Amino acid sequence: MPTDLLAIAPMWYVAFLFSTVCHEAAHALVAKWGGDRTAYAGGQVTIDPMPHLRREPLGLLVMPIVTFLAFHGQGMLGWGSAPYDPFWQIRYPRRAALMALAGPVTNFIIALAAACIMIAGVKVGIFFYAGAMRVGVEGDGLLSALALFLGIVLQLNIILGVFNLLPVPPLDGYSALGLVLPERTFLRFLEAVRSPLFSIFGILVAYKVFPMLLFPVLLTASAAFERALLLLS
Repeated sequence: MPTDLLAIAPMWYVAFLFSTVCHEAAHALVAKWGGDRTAYAGGQVTIDPMPHLRREPLGLLVMPIVTFLAFHGQGMLGWGSAPYDPFWQIRYPRRAALMALAGPVTNFIIALAAACIMIAGVKVGIFFYAGAMRVGVEGDGLLSALALFLGIVLQLNIILGVFNLLPVPPLDGYSALGLVLPERTFLRFLEAVRSPLFSIFGILVAYKVFPMLLFPVLLTASAAFERALLLLS
């Protein structure tokens, strides 16, 4: 592995693991609040990464490393999971929809927190704005690493939040449809897409559609970031 990739790999992995674990813990917590204790019983209502790593070692350990190398240090992919009772989802589709939304919403909250720290750092003179939702510092050291890490956290969580909101199985967006569709229609939809083949098809559709959606979303987020900096300058 080239030296520059070796230097940033831990930052990417910590950002990915933290963001994904928070996403899954949010699913588990909202499910518990809604009456399904499946994930809670499995120890998923925690930001301790170990229960999540034990459940999804491939998605949380192997794939992030493989994809980081495949993307030449420009990104990282993987997955986690929080189990839930499908019969609970059928009985309480709106509660299950809120559980599904909890993960992406958590990613957006993390992204907002990272953006606020970056903007505050620019405001007080710790950072300077480096463009494209990135900040920097003069020279190297811990502050430089922090600036890079915050930029990774911000963009990664926007990507995770938007991707998971796509309304195709097995992503969170398809379960979140329970908030907008009539209950009978949604239950029929759940029954229709329960086959694993639909999940495979859904992932293929998501990876085809997502790149077309991602650019305008990041462009909008970058413009909002710059606008916030101008308002506070």
